[in-house]
Amino acid sequence: MTYLNDQLLKSLREARQRKGLSQRELSARSGVPQSHISRIENGEVDLRVSSLVALARVLELELELVPKDAVPAVQSIVRRSVNSDDAPARPAYSLDEVDDA
Repeated sequence: MTYLNDQLLKSLREARQRKGLSQRELSARSGVPQSHISRIENGEVDLRVSSLVALARVLELELELVPKDAVPAVQSIVRRSVNSDDAPARPAYSLDEVDDA
């Protein structure tokens, strides 16, 4: 598992906990089986895009594809918004950081 994947999975778990949802409740709202959510959060399975989208919608997270050369600008904006009192912590990830393994 890569550092990026670890951070993404940690962010999903923390978002679920911030919303006060159990894995079972998230499952009921997202349509992703609870056992799969558990395996995702524990890094035991590869996270499919379809599952990520379903979970993100329920957790009120936004997924964006950003051109590679714009990633530094987006990360800078995210860092600034995270430092704002009213913005929840939301790390930005770049696909060029992901292992293909």
